[in-house]
Amino acid sequence: MTSVSGWRKSSRSQNTDSCVEVGAFPGGAAVRDTKDRSAGYFVANASQWSDFVAAVKAGRFER
Repeated sequence: MTSVSGWRKSSRSQNTDSCVEVGAFPGGAAVRDTKDRSAGYFVANASQWSDFVAAVKAGRFER
């Protein structure tokens, strides 16, 4: 697997520990827990990531 680079956390979550980080790799994105970076990460290809972001923007994960 290609290494993940450019890990970043949302600017909206700077004052909390309950967040995830997103990194990039050719053809997709990776997500990991900020509090436990050593636990690994999961990856999504470009299409999966695009679908996920669209669902978040549409409010599909609101409580």
